[in-house]
Amino acid sequence: MRHFYIIANYDKEYVKEAQAFIRTYLVTKGAVCRFQEPREDGGRNTHISSLEVPKETECIITLGGDGTLIQAARDLAGRNIPMLGVNRGHLGFLNQVSRKEDIAPVMDALLEDRFQLEHRMMIKGTAFCRGERVLEDIALNEIAVTRMDPLKVLRYSVYVNGEYLNEYAADGVLVATPTGSTAYNLSAGGPVLAPAAKMMALTPICSHALNARSIVLAPEDCIEIRVLNSGQVVSFDGDSSVELGEGDYVRIEQSEMETVMVKLKQISFMQNLSNHLGKI
Repeated sequence: MRHFYIIANYDKEYVKEAQAFIRTYLVTKGAVCRFQEPREDGGRNTHISSLEVPKETECIITLGGDGTLIQAARDLAGRNIPMLGVNRGHLGFLNQVSRKEDIAPVMDALLEDRFQLEHRMMIKGTAFCRGERVLEDIALNEIAVTRMDPLKVLRYSVYVNGEYLNEYAADGVLVATPTGSTAYNLSAGGPVLAPAAKMMALTPICSHALNARSIVLAPEDCIEIRVLNSGQVVSFDGDSSVELGEGDYVRIEQSEMETVMVKLKQISFMQNLSNHLGKI
């Protein structure tokens, strides 16, 4: 790899210093490294246009937390540019680099093509209000239907491939990818899935029934969540969202787009999971 692009969350500690070090290091080694300019007013860059990233870019380096990488994956979906995360957040499940002293060796590995690529499944959702399509978007982690009003119990019906599955009363319901299985899904009591797997986890959030459990579904399945009362909202990776009322529904299925992740560490998924969960 010789062409790099850095996307940074400047709200995180030491991000500017890390960006300067990475760019200087790569340029000194003969590589090209561009970066997303910070806003002039000092505010946070929440999105990046695909047009801002040069077509010759071979690797996206994100500086921040998992959210920074997830947002970059959504913004650049379809480009299939490998992504590497440098963690300056809390857990950093998705990031390959956490310690400052590891940055230089990792940059050397990229320059010398000593890495593997891992293709992560994404999902797409379409929200329908009063029978009309109002929002369509993708997610790397999860698509969640949750409440807008505090302490209001939500009711919804779930269908899989057009067949009725169950009716729930809960604080919400989410559909997670394997990547997202260690995020909101894990907090809601859902299963942890191997990141390179192709499957979806349907998980009720704080269900009011003792027999409500997560269900793991195949990637070719189509999930439909029908809203039975008002005051709900569907969100995509906690970013784009739209309000849902009684009778509205969301259709969720595998996206044709994927996120390509750079894999450097020769460490098993289980060991990585154990290391991160021990920090909580």
